[in-house]
Amino acid sequence: MENDILRFSRKDTRNFFKTLNKRVNAYFKEHNIKRTGNWRLYLKTIIMFSLFLTPYFLILTLDINQWIQLLLTMVIGIGMAGVGMNVMHDGNHGSYSSKGWVNNLMGASIYILAGNVYNWRVQHNVLHHTYTNIHGHDEDLNAGKIIRFSEHASWHRFHRFQHYYSVFLYGLLTLNWAITTDIRQLRRYLKRKLSYGKLHSPAKQWSVLIISKLIYITLWIVLPMVVLDVAWWKILIGFFTMHYTAGLILSIVFQLAHIVEDTETLMPDETGTMKNTWAIHQLFTTANFSTKNKVVNWFTGGLNHQVEHHIFPNISHIHYTNIAKIVKQTASEFNLPYYEYKSTRKAIISHFKHLKALGKKPVYIYN
Repeated sequence: MENDILRFSRKDTRNFFKTLNKRVNAYFKEHNIKRTGNWRLYLKTIIMFSLFLTPYFLILTLDINQWIQLLLTMVIGIGMAGVGMNVMHDGNHGSYSSKGWVNNLMGASIYILAGNVYNWRVQHNVLHHTYTNIHGHDEDLNAGKIIRFSEHASWHRFHRFQHYYSVFLYGLLTLNWAITTDIRQLRRYLKRKLSYGKLHSPAKQWSVLIISKLIYITLWIVLPMVVLDVAWWKILIGFFTMHYTAGLILSIVFQLAHIVEDTETLMPDETGTMKNTWAIHQLFTTANFSTKNKVVNWFTGGLNHQVEHHIFPNISHIHYTNIAKIVKQTASEFNLPYYEYKSTRKAIISHFKHLKALGKKPVYIYN
């Protein structure tokens, strides 16, 4: 399916997106503000990087009890997730700043999070944002055979227990980035000649990947082994703890946006055409959660406002709370869905209920 041509319907007889876009543009014009970040985002950037890097330097420079060191690796993981959601994400969407070089710099922070800019932009900006919740196109639905995120995916007997074991696998997200995912993605994307912007030569992409991985391993594994008077296996435990903490946070936030009871995993018709236009498709496949919670809003970088983010990915997350009122009202006027869970707890419950339902043996198994 992933190689098939897929098109979205061009029929929007009531001009939903045209109306919505006009209203959102009017909001920025009336308030005389840019669609990109401002001092609030810049301040948050300082805080997130401090949360991420300060514990690392404390571990390297101070004689700290090893149990406290382990706790600090968890703090690093929290900061790692914070940088990813608030800084890297906006940077790679081009919404952090009106200056391209600033966006590229902030987007490049993914390298110290164990990721790769090229892979992330293709997987997230191109495949996920374009083909949201479309089986065979949106790679966020692809967890291999171990977790079944779509009713269109093949079913195996062990999926009956996926609502129990999935949460333990979620913490491996960024660790997989560091070890295997980037290599497999780069090979696959270069073969398909996918890109977000200019496609650089394969040699350059492989060079960047290899060099960045070597630097990453040096900073987070080799240097601590040289500096600290700690057994090598304890360093690896700390490394794993850091990644597991970040991976668990990021995975949970990601899943609550699309893999919940309300959202749909839609498929094209026999001609390869989706039923709805791209913007309307986002409303059926995306959900918000805990948007009234100031702490969740602040820490997740607006990823709890996924409806707004998916329709306007080039607008910085610091504006989502305000434009959400416009999006919700417009969707209501056009009799379109606007999925929203009032709390993170309700969204989590819905996610695991949905996983349980997907884990049951289907009447018809898709191959």
